[in-house]
Amino acid sequence: MRLVISFAALLMSVVLVQLGSGALGPLDALSGAALGFSTAQIGMLGSAHFVGFFVGCWAAPRMMGAIGHSRAFAAFAASGAIGALAHPLWPDPTAWAALRALTGLAVAGAYTVVESWLQAKVDNSTRGRVVGIYRVVDLSASLVAQAMIAVLPPASYVSYNIVAILCCLCLLPLTLSRAAAPAMPLAPRLRPVRAARLSPLAAAGVLVAGSSMPAFRMVGPVYGHEVGLDAEGIATFLAAAILGGAAAQIPIGWVADKMDRRHVLTGLSAASAATCLGVAADGGSSAAAAFAGAFAFGLFAFPIYSVSSAHANDFAEPDFVAELNASLMFIYGLGAIASPLSASLLLDRFGPGALFSFIAGLHGLLALFGLARMAVGRKARARTPYRYLPRTSFVVGRLMRRRKDG
Repeated sequence: MRLVISFAALLMSVVLVQLGSGALGPLDALSGAALGFSTAQIGMLGSAHFVGFFVGCWAAPRMMGAIGHSRAFAAFAASGAIGALAHPLWPDPTAWAALRALTGLAVAGAYTVVESWLQAKVDNSTRGRVVGIYRVVDLSASLVAQAMIAVLPPASYVSYNIVAILCCLCLLPLTLSRAAAPAMPLAPRLRPVRAARLSPLAAAGVLVAGSSMPAFRMVGPVYGHEVGLDAEGIATFLAAAILGGAAAQIPIGWVADKMDRRHVLTGLSAASAATCLGVAADGGSSAAAAFAGAFAFGLFAFPIYSVSSAHANDFAEPDFVAELNASLMFIYGLGAIASPLSASLLLDRFGPGALFSFIAGLHGLLALFGLARMAVGRKARARTPYRYLPRTSFVVGRLMRRRKDG
């Protein structure tokens, strides 16, 4: 309990950041539909978010080094609030894309500050417990954020004001805390080419995770709207995927630590592809079928990033671990930038089932590549424990690292 209390301010900030940012994406999708935006324009908003997120991950460590953790966090929180508040002022897809880039930058910056602060304050004796608490906070707040969609009316000043209030509230825990900010850690170097050469299958898995999960999160509300779900149904649809992902962590982690990770990754990809094809063929015949499909999708697709990361870390030298995880985040961001717009264009042309057909195609290719890589027969020198890794900032790898014995 003393450990939880000592990090209470940081964890409360994470909760509030997640509530605001997690609700903004689906709220924008539903608001865009209500305002007459095309599906492609709604997808553009999701891609713009990840452009800003990518820039924020890159710029935040340098800003912290220049002005400190607390001031940097205040600047990012204010930017997020401005981005949310300005939505109703300019109901235009191009303007909203610029605002989503701003809020994406703010979210990435806020997470970078919090995770850098946590990483600097923990040691090997407390790291496991702090990381466990952080995982619970991350997933729980994300689940609540999706549920908020049921009560936030689309294209409403009130809804965007609530999101902005949450952005402002996340300032209070850190500004009122007496805890001293840590010294600024060095920003990890990005070497995505070296990461891809170290483990081509892991890099492909991360790229597919970055292409499929953001497409679902950003275009999923449009899918729900197209198949006839109401606001409460769309919130349940999105939350079901997160619940599936949360339920998968322990059993998939156990399997991934006992078996060849290539088999696990290929099996998850094949199951994800089959699930998505089933959802696409079903066409949203009922709300219950849509919820079950979303849960199964989260169950199989959600762990792919963490399994891929563990597989890559099996081949990494200790001095490359932090840089490797930052590079994997970089690869994830590349997929996340392109996929929402691509998925929305397909949905706009071929109907709602195209979203899951698109995701099924990505996972099918990953499964085939996994089979090809297994033919190589390469074995890892050592095995690193499976860990759930939130895709939040380039410094998360430092927070999640474990001491290597021997």
